[in-house]
Amino acid sequence: MYFFVAFGITDSFLLAAMALDRYVAICHPLHYTTTMNPRRCLQLVTASWLVSHLHSLTHTVLMARLSFCGPNIIHHFFCDVQPLLMLSCSDTSVNELLAFTEGSFVIMSPFIFIIISYVYITRAVLRVPSGRGRYKVFSTCGSHLTVVALFYGTIISVYIRPSSTYSVMKDRVITVIYTVVIPMLNPFIYSLRNKDMKQAMKKLMRKTD
Repeated sequence: MYFFVAFGITDSFLLAAMALDRYVAICHPLHYTTTMNPRRCLQLVTASWLVSHLHSLTHTVLMARLSFCGPNIIHHFFCDVQPLLMLSCSDTSVNELLAFTEGSFVIMSPFIFIIISYVYITRAVLRVPSGRGRYKVFSTCGSHLTVVALFYGTIISVYIRPSSTYSVMKDRVITVIYTVVIPMLNPFIYSLRNKDMKQAMKKLMRKTD
């Protein structure tokens, strides 16, 4: 559970860091090399790792104090927070409160930051006089926005809600999307702007026709 939560939150903060990168590149292109220098990128990655591991450690410590006195069979394919809480025979109110409040903050703060970044990016793009120029700028953000929509759409539907609405079968399907499907799609999504990838896709489409 510790590593799953840590890596998931790290992914969330890294998506926010990528949004910051796009914001600086589009809204302040002349300051890009000085603002997003290697040292600043290292600081962003380090902060993402520290926050995510502290978050995961907090949940792991609180989970360790619970008692599990029933059949310890998790109806899930990994040790997620909510399935473990359902197995506990002790009071889980503190865990649930922390998961909903602090968990919501950790998940939603990068998401809100991404939205604000793209609001400023959209304002900057709309000032570009030519339609071709606007399309070129928006195309640089398309792959990132696709991953953000898939990742946060599934994460929010699973974790930002009351525990009473938890459904084992439904959440297992959604969890597969953001733990397996999205990581598998990431290389494909981010390579869609690659010219070689586009040419290979066109050749494949011609062969199928």
